[in-house]
Amino acid sequence: MHVKPTQGFTLVELIVVILLLAIVSVYTASRLFGRDSVAAMVIQQQVISVVRQVQVNRMQSNVDLSNVSGDSSFILVVNSDCIGSEQACTLKSDARSDWVDGNANGVFFSVNTKSPINFDLLGNPIDISASGAKITISSSDDKCDVEINAQGYVYSGVCS
Repeated sequence: MHVKPTQGFTLVELIVVILLLAIVSVYTASRLFGRDSVAAMVIQQQVISVVRQVQVNRMQSNVDLSNVSGDSSFILVVNSDCIGSEQACTLKSDARSDWVDGNANGVFFSVNTKSPINFDLLGNPIDISASGAKITISSSDDKCDVEINAQGYVYSGVCS
């Protein structure tokens, strides 16, 4: 007896394909429509970059902080709607790269020490932030931390 090979897919293959498509669709939809759920994590990387930029500005400035008058580009300010250099948070110009706008990104910033945060010429936090600082980024769904240790190392903290 000659058996003809079957054409098409088995029921198991169809169910597996449908389940895989469903999983991919749910994941894609959550990323597409759920911007707020990833906002704090995305902003966390921007904040780390800005803090490091302000820190490097200070290390290259070679200026005594007591002689600085007005807004400077090497003092880190943490406001609820802005984090960046003192000058950038005052001007709030899109042409500057040393600040993050909290309002435009739907997040709020806070710090566990008093703002502004000053650095010495080696990049270490000084004054009230000498033991380090923790900057918290809060969105409607989650919170992420950026930490500066006593030696000036800037790193991402926990996200919850």
